[in-house]
Amino acid sequence: MLICVKPRMDELSYRQKWLSDENTMAYNKKWGGMISFPKEKWQVWYERWVVYPDQKFYAYLYSEEEKDYVGEISYRYDEHYDEIIANVIIDDRYRHHGYGKEGLRILCDQASRMGYQSICDDIAIDNPSVAMFIKEGFYEVFRNEHIIMVRKELSSQ
Repeated sequence: MLICVKPRMDELSYRQKWLSDENTMAYNKKWGGMISFPKEKWQVWYERWVVYPDQKFYAYLYSEEEKDYVGEISYRYDEHYDEIIANVIIDDRYRHHGYGKEGLRILCDQASRMGYQSICDDIAIDNPSVAMFIKEGFYEVFRNEHIIMVRKELSSQ
């Protein structure tokens, strides 16, 4: 079972670790792989995503089984697509335990509770997580040489 947890600012070291881990960020290879997240950026990022999250949501996933944070989920409004875009990152050490699927369900429930009608993701063409999204009720909207855009219609709560 996963619990959705809003991190404290001093816990952003988990995010820093995930973003700088080559295996965890392998899905992001097409866009440069690992992402720098130095401490100097934490305050501004934290205020934008956690304190004042206008059209955004961000949380860690805590596994009671592992007694550890196993990843993060988030969504944000994207002006280019005019859509809410999902993001699920699972620590490489905890992949293939169903945490990505459960995290995606939690994220969809959260977006639905906030009144959003649908949620999308622009997944790199070579990212195997597309299959997980499809199994969770997303459908392909379009694809090009770089991405597959998937969408899920959310039920109102």
